[in-house]
Amino acid sequence: MILTLSLLLCIPISHSYKILALTPYDGQSHFEVFKPLFKALSDKGHNLTLITYSTAHISDQIKTYWLERPEVTNVLSLQDPYVGSQIIIPIVLGEMSKEYCGYGLQTAAFQRFLRENEDVKFDLILAELFISDCFLGLANKFKAPVIGLSSGAALPWQGKWFGAQPNPAYVQSLFAGFSSPMTFWHRLENTLLHIHANVWYELFMKKPGNECSKKFIGFEAADPHDTSLFLVNSHHTLTGVQPLTPNIIEVAGLHVQNRKPQKLPKHLDDWITNAEAGVIYFNLGSMIKSDTFPEEQRRKFLRAFARFPQRILWKWENGTMADKPDNVMIDKWMPQYDILCHPNVKLFLNHGGLLSTVEAAHCGKPLVIMPQFGDQKHNAYAMETNGVGILLNLQTATEEQIVEAIKKALQPKTIQNAKALMDKFKDRPLSPMDTAIYWVEHIARHKGGQHMRSKAIDMPFYQVYLLDVIGFLVCTALCVMFAIYKTVKLILGLGKAKKTTKQKTS
Repeated sequence: MILTLSLLLCIPISHSYKILALTPYDGQSHFEVFKPLFKALSDKGHNLTLITYSTAHISDQIKTYWLERPEVTNVLSLQDPYVGSQIIIPIVLGEMSKEYCGYGLQTAAFQRFLRENEDVKFDLILAELFISDCFLGLANKFKAPVIGLSSGAALPWQGKWFGAQPNPAYVQSLFAGFSSPMTFWHRLENTLLHIHANVWYELFMKKPGNECSKKFIGFEAADPHDTSLFLVNSHHTLTGVQPLTPNIIEVAGLHVQNRKPQKLPKHLDDWITNAEAGVIYFNLGSMIKSDTFPEEQRRKFLRAFARFPQRILWKWENGTMADKPDNVMIDKWMPQYDILCHPNVKLFLNHGGLLSTVEAAHCGKPLVIMPQFGDQKHNAYAMETNGVGILLNLQTATEEQIVEAIKKALQPKTIQNAKALMDKFKDRPLSPMDTAIYWVEHIARHKGGQHMRSKAIDMPFYQVYLLDVIGFLVCTALCVMFAIYKTVKLILGLGKAKKTTKQKTS
């Protein structure tokens, strides 16, 4: 009896929380970041309900409401000359937010969720914060604290929600991309991009999202400033140091944590293992399809690849490629993480997507990066700053520029930097998964994160930036200077008058 009681006392006791998880954006890469977290929370005994566009099945223990996919395209064209413009990104995101809010909140699955959970009490809401707050009406409906999720680094308007307004003097906007340190003109452009993004969010994302929330949920969207915590898919070893408040937690690497590379399909394993000079892996992500690849550029890449002793693996969805050289293999799908962590893979040619960047850092591979859209330019320059990435303009690159970029990336120094970045990226007091789970349970235990809320959130901007204090000091200094001026002038005047009187009497 005593032995049994002792064993029972040794069993860790944890409270089971009822958690609502929202990933209301139709981007599979966004969902992939936090899918392992949802499964881990469920495996720990927490009761999860998930609302998502993703068709992925995580666990039978997670009740899932699958939203119908909106009729919008997620495919980017490599032939679009405007695809890399940083100014249009907030505009495009604003239009996307209208699509996803309009579809998502009206979808039959979401309306069924509202009916079936009318009287349910949720302890916590995990919500992806991206291009609209329209789903945050659920926070007011269920009166539950919110933990924000971001599949990338914080967007330009999100830091202020947590009292960590980024300083554009040295913190680059997610829609920017500059060498570090920034020049004066870079800082000017960075500042203007930051202001532009914030204004666009306020006018064309926040207000329409709130209207959608009131219309389809029946509640105004919760103020994102009241979000208890923010789990962000970033890490200072990748994108640089910036001041973060305690309620912004970096968890980059969450989707590869404890993920062991799996054995590759035989044709890929043979191709990689038997490559005497190693393998170069070429993948432009899931949103860019090979049939948009400019024909002239395709031929340039093939001629450049033929000049290297390494074998090339190229993810190419568009059928066959009759003119490819013997050292190039194409396939419409490849297990990227398993390939990158293979010791015989020497280099990764990619588009600068964050998940690809994180996986390359985790596996210690150098990069040739050809950014196209969104945060990709930002990620590319961050890797360049780390000494592990070589930038290349895919649309205009010549054969010689392609060859030169690959040669630079294969230099011993670049490879050494990639290994050093891998060591720093992995060296943390807690794993990304353990960190995320701890903070989720912390917020649930304390019924919110008021104790972590920065005072700056509730202050007007002129107080945060000490404009009132600076104004007072400037006015005081001017008054003192004016008083001194008047005093000196008066003294000089009295002295002059006394001298004139003395001359008259003499």
